Amino acid sequence: MHQVVVFIALYLGYVGCLLHSRVRPNVVMVMSDAFDGRLTFDPGSKVVQLPYINYLREMGTTFLEAYTNSPICCPSRAAMWSGRFVHLTQSWNNYKCLDGNATTWMDLLEKNGYQMRRFGKLDYTSGSHSVSNRVEAWTRDVRFLLSQEGRPVTELVGNASTVRVMTKDWETTDRAAQWIRDAAARLHQPFALYLGLNLPHTYKTDSLGPTGGGSTFRTSPYWLKKVSFDLISIPKWLPMAAMHPVDYYSTFTKNCSGEFSQEEIRNIRAFYYAMCAEADAMLGQVLAALRSAGLLDNTVVMFTADHGDLAMEHRQYYKMSMFEGSAHVPLLITGPGLASGLQSNQTVSLVDLYPTVLELAGVPAPDDLSGHSLLPLLSRSGARPPQLHPGWALSEYHGCNANASTYMLRKGRWKYIAYADGQSIPPQLFDLTLDKKELHNVVAKFPQVGAYMEEQLRNIVTYPDVSQAVQLYNKQQFISWQKSLGSNYTQVIANLRWHVDWQRDVSANEKAVQDWLSGT
Repeated sequence: MHQVVVFIALYLGYVGCLLHSRVRPNVVMVMSDAFDGRLTFDPGSKVVQLPYINYLREMGTTFLEAYTNSPICCPSRAAMWSGRFVHLTQSWNNYKCLDGNATTWMDLLEKNGYQMRRFGKLDYTSGSHSVSNRVEAWTRDVRFLLSQEGRPVTELVGNASTVRVMTKDWETTDRAAQWIRDAAARLHQPFALYLGLNLPHTYKTDSLGPTGGGSTFRTSPYWLKKVSFDLISIPKWLPMAAMHPVDYYSTFTKNCSGEFSQEEIRNIRAFYYAMCAEADAMLGQVLAALRSAGLLDNTVVMFTADHGDLAMEHRQYYKMSMFEGSAHVPLLITGPGLASGLQSNQTVSLVDLYPTVLELAGVPAPDDLSGHSLLPLLSRSGARPPQLHPGWALSEYHGCNANASTYMLRKGRWKYIAYADGQSIPPQLFDLTLDKKELHNVVAKFPQVGAYMEEQLRNIVTYPDVSQAVQLYNKQQFISWQKSLGSNYTQVIANLRWHVDWQRDVSANEKAVQDWLSGT
């Protein structure tokens, strides 16, 4: 105990010196969309050239076990901006997230003397995303099985000199870099800049029409040259009949239950990696702007993502899953007074960024945060005060493409996944030390571990109650939407993204919805 007290005292003294011996640092966060965190360290980093992420690796700290708090865009970002788990903010799906007046960490920085600038994709407040996306989330308990997404495809555009494929992201990055060079360099106060990218999120598939989702992996020959094709692995898949029931549902609704050749799978993965390389280049633009403005030495730079992409692992693409490709996010942090060339094995998550940024800026953190500051892990001393971070990560999912609320607890070598009420759907347990591909559910083999992880999960969140609240919300929202359509309801619901499968048996699908609403 004496050693712990001494260490904490030394650490607090270190932080005090860090924050008061120099001007408060600028803070720049670049958040991409759907970036697999395993690409930021070996062996994943070898498959694609990511020079600016590699720069952050050399100059800062790479978190090897960083996770999203919800593997879908809006709820994940809600957790990052609020510093609170999604069940606490009731960020249930892409339509239901934070209120527009929610206090973010950037708001607190602004109140404490920081100049604030936000560019690009924010996506953390309620009311956005497509009608299909909402209805699919609300109706996930309906007893039907309909394809909701387009089949994943690739699209090669441009030529070997085509750099700017995702033009919207490039234009946003240009504006952010221009502001750094023109405005930030003249400020007499610290600034906080956020840049939200769409890449490497898939593009909308034009052939699916206006209601179609994003199932196209698009890039140019320029970026494909950054990919080492010989290092691309072809994921092993379980037979459909051997899948966990929620994974089976996800595979089917994501339109991945059909046949795929190895060439198709390899190309999808290659195109995805190339899209990651393009996102990395945008990070490079920001770093170059900071350097040219003379600001890099006094700026904390963070790179992360809202979630990953399965890129055909587990016979799925997209996110909405607790498997590593979907739930594991990049997290790299560099800045003045922080460690360089460090790799941290601490299990962390996006809610930890809120208190981290506040501590870096010397701003007191609210008492109701779910996360913990990562600053002790970024110290050059290399020491770490015990018990300041719990060493686990919680992720939960309540949206479309999964027919049950899903809860993941990542702790030590184990990943535990529970569903719904904890009884009606069996849990999953993976030993990530021996089974990095997550192909062997060992919950029956290690019942004591499963029981321990279940207990730990329930100590964090009484998840059956959360699942029940989500089910009630889904029905209420659907009934309200149904009533708002009046006589147009039948036509509208039949023409959402699942329209092809819906038309195969309209009466059966309509009856399934009514049975769900009536509880039969």
